[in-house]
Amino acid sequence: MPTLNGRKALITGASRGIGRAIAEAFAREGAALALIATALEKTNETAQRCKEIGAPKVMQFALDVRSSAECDRVIKEATAGLDGIDIVVNNAGVTKDNLLMRLTDQDYDAVLDTNLRGAFNITRAACRPLMKSKAGRLINIASVVGMTGNAGQANYAASKGGLIAFTKSVAKELSGRGVTANVIAPGFIETDMTAGLDPKVKEGVLKEILLGRLGKPEDIAAAAAYLASDAAGYITAQVLVVDGGLTA
Repeated sequence: MPTLNGRKALITGASRGIGRAIAEAFAREGAALALIATALEKTNETAQRCKEIGAPKVMQFALDVRSSAECDRVIKEATAGLDGIDIVVNNAGVTKDNLLMRLTDQDYDAVLDTNLRGAFNITRAACRPLMKSKAGRLINIASVVGMTGNAGQANYAASKGGLIAFTKSVAKELSGRGVTANVIAPGFIETDMTAGLDPKVKEGVLKEILLGRLGKPEDIAAAAAYLASDAAGYITAQVLVVDGGLTA
């Protein structure tokens, strides 16, 4: 039997890469979906694919996660349209890399506002439906960079490290209502964010990965499907590192 039959999941950053892979994995496991991206048409391909896989219902929303008012609106509409929300995946994220001495206020704020403030806006708005669910699951997509730091990514590392601490705090607040809150920390995954890596940099990274390859979005999606399922019902406030052994 599909492990997410009857569940309703909301996923930000669902237009491509990790977000699309998570949506497809959830659809395969029987979940109804609310797909979120910055523009409605960006989720069309994901939505079509999820319907073909067999998702019982697919809703699409355009949303700038930096706007708390818009997050409140979308959560209300998704909750009404799906008749509840059981699973929230905060995956929306951006990068604006530069060395610290060259990092502008605007680039620092842009990354923190989307990656951390955006997750806060969505999670706060979704607290009530998650608490009403019999199997509330919050899954935040961070990065191993949030644990190790990375030169040229002070803003990104700060946003992902903050997301880890935020998730642990939410886990403590919502545990009394049976809601679990966990983080997935991907390593280097084959997405648009890593496609532009300098070949020499990529070669160096591969030497550090024990399994000898970059990860695939499906690797992260499998972890998310597990954390969303009943099998992970006794796991909360944890960071699941999916990096092929990069940080071993």
